[in-house]
Amino acid sequence: MKRTAIQTIVIAMMGLFLVFSPGIQASASETARIFMEGTKAYENGNWQTAIEAFEHVADRGLENGSLFYNLGNAYLKNDDLGQALLWYERALKHIPDDPDLRFNYDYALTLTRDERVDDRSPLLRILFFWKYRLSAPIVCWGAIFLNASVWIALSVLVIRKKRLLRPSIIVAAVLTLIFTFTSAYNYFEAKRINHAVVLLEKVAVRSGLTDSATELFILHAGTKVRVERQSATHLLIRYTKDKIGWVKKVEVSVI
Repeated sequence: MKRTAIQTIVIAMMGLFLVFSPGIQASASETARIFMEGTKAYENGNWQTAIEAFEHVADRGLENGSLFYNLGNAYLKNDDLGQALLWYERALKHIPDDPDLRFNYDYALTLTRDERVDDRSPLLRILFFWKYRLSAPIVCWGAIFLNASVWIALSVLVIRKKRLLRPSIIVAAVLTLIFTFTSAYNYFEAKRINHAVVLLEKVAVRSGLTDSATELFILHAGTKVRVERQSATHLLIRYTKDKIGWVKKVEVSVI
């Protein structure tokens, strides 16, 4: 775990302490104390204590990519591949371009036993390369910037009646539509399409909700799946388009 990551979280917490009321400051100070205890435990190689401390902070509602990254590191050091990849996946939602996170995430993927699959068409990945090459926040900010640019250019065109701006407006308008629709789809995908990570070393995917249901196939720790449906106790997951079945909720965790 890098010192820079620790400093980022501590500084963010200190900023929150200064903003919130005195009553909330006491709770935040307790959270900061637990986090620093976890940091010390991590540096001393006490992975389980570090995990418990970091998860306590995360359970209090702190959504921070560096915190999730450090949790993934602690789990990986503790030989818990499923939990490590779960927290790396969660960290990627916040800091998708972090090189250290990407390196550790890719390394953890090499330790998984199941073949990595991608149902997305190679043609779609080529035609819509920007969706897969750019993170959702970058696409969103790009859409905002382009929308602002188009409206500014249109205003100048109307006020000064400069025809030379028209080709630029057309290009900007096309890019605006592309980024806006991509950003909207990313939002839809994040809200409606859920993925999960297998936590246990070995999980049987079955045709039904009981232990006597037919075993369809086996998945192992760290494998990422798509969540199709859920019941009170089970999730219907899809590994590939031909491999769909039910697993217990305790065996996987939604990203």
